[in-house]
Amino acid sequence: MKNVYILGIESSCDETACSIVKNGSEIISNVVNSQILIHTKYGGVVPEIASRKHIESITVVIEECLNQANMTIDEIDAIAVTYGPGLMGSLLVGLEAAKTLSFIYNKPLIPVHHIAGHIYANNLVKEIKYPALCLVISGGHTELVLIEEEYKFKILGTTLDDAVGECYDKIARVLDIPYPGGPIIDEMSKKGNDTYKLPMPLNDDSYNFSFSGLKSAFINLVHNETQRGNKIRKKDLACSFQNVVSNILAKKSLKAIKEYNVKYFIAAGGVAANHEIRRKLKQICENNNIEYSFPDISYCTDNAAMIAAAGYFAFKKGTVSNLNINAMSSIPLE
Repeated sequence: MKNVYILGIESSCDETACSIVKNGSEIISNVVNSQILIHTKYGGVVPEIASRKHIESITVVIEECLNQANMTIDEIDAIAVTYGPGLMGSLLVGLEAAKTLSFIYNKPLIPVHHIAGHIYANNLVKEIKYPALCLVISGGHTELVLIEEEYKFKILGTTLDDAVGECYDKIARVLDIPYPGGPIIDEMSKKGNDTYKLPMPLNDDSYNFSFSGLKSAFINLVHNETQRGNKIRKKDLACSFQNVVSNILAKKSLKAIKEYNVKYFIAAGGVAANHEIRRKLKQICENNNIEYSFPDISYCTDNAAMIAAAGYFAFKKGTVSNLNINAMSSIPLE
């Protein structure tokens, strides 16, 4: 069987990335130019700055990726690119670069949904078995996705308001923790104890999530303690917050695993790098004899290897676009 090499391009937010992946599982080269240091001083991603930096970086990143792989575009079978969801200006930079390569070198253009990319980052670790259940947890998404067969998605539940990663960043600001706050909260929690009482968010029988109430309860707790002159024990509060979040994510994941009788569980997205959440998800799988895999920490955040991996499976399904495709800031996965 002929090997298939997919070149992937990702620019949906603040990472300019390019990767070459063989057969949807083997990374040949992977280059990520992160803007995190630029946006840290603003306390979050500034869309206009992000898109300008993508323009400066995109050709350099693509050239470096090809050089790293010691390959030419002629040896690539298809170009995969994130077309949504994401920041419109950022998406357009990567998409136009991919269109240009597709046109000049007469290569098929594969549009990839950003979340499909995160899901297939798992295939870079271990081959996904179907049907599988994926918990998508990131700055903009919190979803339970049933993958009934190869590259076929069904959303069981989603967030009704704040995504889990967004909630992490907001409560980090309350504690005067710099952006991005999620990894720092994760590290702090390891040194704390669960001593603060916080509500379990949307603790019902649905597969939906809601974190706005938890965020408000957290803010009110800090405000009230400060008003009383009590010192906030930040490590303990981080630990209490993490326990509540990881418990609700694990509880709803386990419910879906049992109801849909899936035997393979995966997690995806930037928050899937969180050590406590990974521990709880691993625990429910091992306790219930469910096979599982999580992406390497470095592939939980935005990268192009995941886009190339997803692009391989989309390509197998015949998902190819013409050059009229446009970027989309919001688009459903299904």
